[in-house]
Amino acid sequence: MKTTKEGRSIEVPGVTHGSVPIPMGARVGNIIFSSGIMGKDPVSDTLPSDGLKQVYFVFENLRSLLMHGGASLRDVVHVKVFIKDNTLRDAINKEWVRAFPNHHDRPARHTLIYELQGGMLVQLEVVAVITEK
Repeated sequence: MKTTKEGRSIEVPGVTHGSVPIPMGARVGNIIFSSGIMGKDPVSDTLPSDGLKQVYFVFENLRSLLMHGGASLRDVVHVKVFIKDNTLRDAINKEWVRAFPNHHDRPARHTLIYELQGGMLVQLEVVAVITEK
């Protein structure tokens, strides 16, 4: 698990909150809580203007966060999706099914239309409970 030596913070390499001192997530025991996961490209730490690219990267950044916290998509129990408008809903559903293909084994999800800042068109917030392997 790649948390800081001193504590519970989890980062996604290449993706920052800019100058804001917020980790991408935190792990306490077997539970991971994310901060707002954005659709930044981890190679450049930039937010694409294209909504489809943001949707792709937001799910890739979710995978990275979980991996660095010692978890996987199977451990996700709740996802909150914030979207700027409904035009991205189909793209989100496509990535959702790719991430969680078994319709009998998906986390709970709540999607909200929200006035996201800084060019963000989509953002995820998750809770994962890591089960023993």
